Order: sequence, then C-alpha cells, then structure tokens
Amino acid sequence: MNKTGFDNDKYLQQQSEEIIRRTEMFGNKLYLEFGGKLMFDYHAARVLPGYDPNVKIRLLQQLRDKAEIVLCIFAGDIERKKVRADFGISYDADALKTIDDLREAGLCVRAVVITRFDGQPAAKQFKTKLERRGVAVYCHRATQGYPTDIETIVSDEGYGANPYVTTERPIVVVTGPGPGSGKLATCLTNLYHDRRNGRLAGYAKFETFPVWNMPLKHPVNVAYEAATADLLDVNMIDPFHLEAHGSASVNYNRDIAAFPLVRAIWEKITQSPCPYKSPTDMGVNRVGFGIVDDLTVRDAAQQEVIRRYFRHACEYALGMTERETVSRVEMLMQELRVSSTDRLVVNPARKAAEECAASGKGDRGICCGAAMELGDGRIVVGKNSTLMHAASAMVLNAVKLMAGIPDTIHLLSPDVVKAIVRMKRDVLTGKHTSLNLDETLIALAISSASNPAAQAALDHLPDLRECEVHLTHILSSGDDVGIRRLGLRHTCDAHFATADLYIEQ
Repeated sequence: MNKTGFDNDKYLQQQSEEIIRRTEMFGNKLYLEFGGKLMFDYHAARVLPGYDPNVKIRLLQQLRDKAEIVLCIFAGDIERKKVRADFGISYDADALKTIDDLREAGLCVRAVVITRFDGQPAAKQFKTKLERRGVAVYCHRATQGYPTDIETIVSDEGYGANPYVTTERPIVVVTGPGPGSGKLATCLTNLYHDRRNGRLAGYAKFETFPVWNMPLKHPVNVAYEAATADLLDVNMIDPFHLEAHGSASVNYNRDIAAFPLVRAIWEKITQSPCPYKSPTDMGVNRVGFGIVDDLTVRDAAQQEVIRRYFRHACEYALGMTERETVSRVEMLMQELRVSSTDRLVVNPARKAAEECAASGKGDRGICCGAAMELGDGRIVVGKNSTLMHAASAMVLNAVKLMAGIPDTIHLLSPDVVKAIVRMKRDVLTGKHTSLNLDETLIALAISSASNPAAQAALDHLPDLRECEVHLTHILSSGDDVGIRRLGLRHTCDAHFATADLYIEQ
C-alpha cells in the first residue's frame, strides 16, 4: 500500500495565506511568476507521496475571484517544436491544452504572451490561431540592453517598448510551459508600465523546488537537481539570505545569480529599495510545511533520482542530451548511495529479457523484458514474442492477475491476434508486426464485447495508474502512447530493441 507523506490541505492553507499577504504588500496588485508546472506536476507527486499534481489549480480555484492567468511562451520554442517530455507534445500544443484545462477548472485566462518574438513564421501562425479563437495575444520582443544595461532595460527602449498586458484582478499568475518562457520579463514589463503610470504593483515568485527550509542535500532537493540536470541547475545555500537574516536557506544557482540584477531593476523601476533581501524572500514556497512523513518522502525522492538517471541515459542514447547530464545524475546517485538496481522492477525486467533470449521466442532475434510493481507489491513481468511487445504482455499479465483470471484463459483470441499481425505484415507491409501496447489495449477493448474475462481484465486497467514499470529497451511510439495513457511510472534501459536506425511506428 502506498504511504502518504504530504498534506495538501495544510499546504493549500499556508500557500494561499502567503499569496494574499504578498498581494496586500503591494497595494493589492501582484504579478506572481509560477516556477515549475502549474498543472499536472507529476515530479512533485512522485517525490512527495500524497501530493495532488493539480493542487496549484485547487489553490487558484480558492482565489478564483482575485486571480487571473497570463500564459507565456518563447517564440523560439514554438519555432523548433520543443516537446514537453512528460506529455510528449510540443510547447505550443501544451499551451493550447493548458488554456482548455484552466477554463474547464473555471479559471480566467486573460492573455497569451509570445516572448522574444522576432517574426518567426510558426509563432505568427500560433498567434493567428489563438486570436481567431478569441484569445488575446501580445508579442514581446527581446528586451533591449538585457542583462547588463540597466538604464536601457528600464526605459521606453527596454521594457517600455513592449505592450502592456491589460489585466483586471489583484493577482496575475504568469506561467509558461517550461523554463525560459519569458515569465520574469513579462512580470517586470507590466511592473514598469504600472509604476510609470502611477499604479502600485509588486512581484513575487511561486516556488516548489528546491525546498528552501529543508537541508541542502535532502533527497527532495537532490531530486530537483536530477530533474534539471540538463539545465545545469545546482542547489546552493542562498548567500543573500544568510547575510541578511543570519539563517541558511536553499535556492538554486540561476535564481541566486540573477538576484542582484532583479533587485537593481526593481529599484530602478520603483525608485525605492527592493523589499526582498534575498531570492528566497522573493519566493512564495510553503511546500516544506506540507510534509508530514519525512522518511516516506526521502524514499520517494531517492526513487525519483533513479528514474531521472534512466530518463537522461535514454535521452543521451537518442542524441537529445549530453553525456555530462547523465554523469551529473550518476554523481547525485552516489551522494545518496543508491544505484539503478535499487529500483525494484529493474532486475525482474532484465531477467525476463534473459529468459526470452534463452527460450529463443523473441521476435526476429529481438528479446525484451518488462516488469511492473503492483500496488500491493507483487511483481509482474512480460516478454516480447512474435505476437506481442514485452509491454503488452506485461500489462495483460498484470490485469489477469488482478482479476484472478487463470493463465490458461486467453484475453485476446490467438486467431484475432494472428489476424492483426498478418494485416500489419501483408496489407500494411510492416517489418515489425507484433502488437505494441496501444494496439493491444484497443484489441482488449474489442474483445471485452464478447469475452467476459477480457471485460473483467479491462475493468482493472485504472488500477494500474502510477504503478512502477521498467523495460529493458527504449520504447517504441506505440508502447510509449499506451504507457502514458495508463499513467504508468516507467523507466527504460538505454538500449535499442533493434539495430535498425529507422524504427517503424
């Protein structure tokens, strides 16, 4: 049974009270930059068992009458189709999905800001698409003089050259699909226009990680470093906070390095001393006070570091990151004294692949294994064959076990599976014809119409959500889609299932 280490209600109360206090500090107008993910924060859910991935939405719903949302997206990310890894969709698609999700939650999305806009064709098309659907869009150019020329930055040629984003409510949440989306510049641009026109307003940053009031090397903070290893983020003791308050707090290198600049810009805009003495002061982060079981949280965070190692290793094999990223996570694992095989599903998956190879029943010489840890701790494995991928076999074996269905009973008719394989081979002229997980789930749904056992198994699919999974190979597209839809927490060995450079999807 999964243990709980986090109290959402306690966190919600403290975080909302702090946001209201900050808003009142600045004449009832606050630009609140959201660090990290506004919705579907699965990293936080993994390292803080019990954390609701959408707790921030619940918080904004509590503040619904006082808050509105501005979504920022970097034009360069639109142009190069940057992908959000946890969803497998591009940043511009994620922005559209976010708007839909926020509206469904009853929240006001005031506008979209395309940042560092320089006439990129894809960004112009994205702007047109939004405007034709009734969404207000602002285009902000790169700030002149940034980051060294304060006089130019805080002038009509700098922040003043970009349009003011019109808002109505006291709390303006400024968010984006990922780092580098231009959230800070958007907040400071509006702050500049407000102060220039005699309106009082302020700025703060909604933070989750690193957790400022936990030890520097606490596994939760180490897990944040592992998650951002490709960005070269490093947790540090905030020297400004230590000097100003005489107490240690944890922040990360980019915020610490940027603080003197942000403070100088603030003082230039407002013509008054910055109310924040440190980047930690600037943040609104009460997540540490929501932790109710430190041991559970420590164990979960260590597991997340291992997951991040596998993910970065696969990205390196795919040419998506550098070897330095993998090495950094390996060093973090050494600090925590954990190894890849401390993830319980790793060795069973590798053993299944070895058994597949020994039996000679793989597909065209390909032998893969997969393993899943069910909620009650039982481990279920799957091996690939000429009919199914390893992920497909694993999921079918898992739901059969949960439904109490004997191994001798087929969920999918062998004749039907063979017919699909023949179609993929003879009609669609595919090279690899065994059923991937996405295809298997569709076949299971079809079979459930006439097979009571298949229906019983299908009913248990929701019970697999958040189960831990490991596979001995980098996923095919069809397996990846199926695993995401089931909500499985998966890792993979950094091995390709085949020597082919082009993989049929």
